Amino acid sequence: MEVEVGYKDLKVAGAELLDDGRHGIRIRGWEIESRKLSILKSSPVEQWEQKLGTSHLPEMVFGDSCLELKHMNSSIKIHFNAFDALAGWKQEALPPVEVPAAAQWKFRSKPFQQVILDYDYTFTTPYHGSETIEVEAKKKESGELLEQSCNLCWEDCKEQIDVVSLASKEPILFCDEVVLYEDELADNGVSLLTVKVRVMPSSWFLLLRFWLRVDGVLMRLRDTRMHCIFGESESPIILRESCWRETTFQALSAKGYPVDSASYSDPSTIIQRLAVIMNRTQKLKVLGNQ
Repeated sequence: MEVEVGYKDLKVAGAELLDDGRHGIRIRGWEIESRKLSILKSSPVEQWEQKLGTSHLPEMVFGDSCLELKHMNSSIKIHFNAFDALAGWKQEALPPVEVPAAAQWKFRSKPFQQVILDYDYTFTTPYHGSETIEVEAKKKESGELLEQSCNLCWEDCKEQIDVVSLASKEPILFCDEVVLYEDELADNGVSLLTVKVRVMPSSWFLLLRFWLRVDGVLMRLRDTRMHCIFGESESPIILRESCWRETTFQALSAKGYPVDSASYSDPSTIIQRLAVIMNRTQKLKVLGNQ
């Protein structure tokens, strides 16, 4: 996803594109950068499997791709990456979706081993981003670097993301989409985790989306939306809405909806057909550095 923006729009918004070959924008105290690199090769994949304690990873893991949003005054960094998302998958450890063909799908990678389907092959993750406070490292007298702990937390709130402001015809100064991982379930569906960002003169908005379709069986959509309206405060106000939806093809059929997979290639067009199983809004709170 690329966007052409004129110098005039950037200047009026007090923004500038990042330099040194980086892809992103600097605006109102924020530095927003996306990196899209190639799929992990076999050696890094083995390292990831060891760290995560698994012998299974998605077919395509974009391990060096990420989206980072840094607030320079407060040192807050919100970022999205495949490793943290897969750590969430491993920790949640959902039972595998029951489908007769599933046990055969995984023979593609290890044909000489008997496959026991005892893990979530859909790579469903509860991940909604990573955050930290980046501070300049201080040194002890010995010269050893001291690290400071993260002091961010999300509190439930009743506020909602301002969809009216998002619908206004502001110029888009920067936008991009980063794929974190993908698996086609041996041509029996799709498991996909992406993050999209859009930067306007008044705010930034992003959507982290996990999309799962197991053909003929189940669809699952886990969306995380974040919105930050630019202000003068040193600690930015960020709202995060998390909404999880899912439904079975059997339930869709009972309501008269089509059940062919071709009708469900784009989750944005069928989102209202999926039942909501979790929905909450939170606000980022900065507790202060230790």
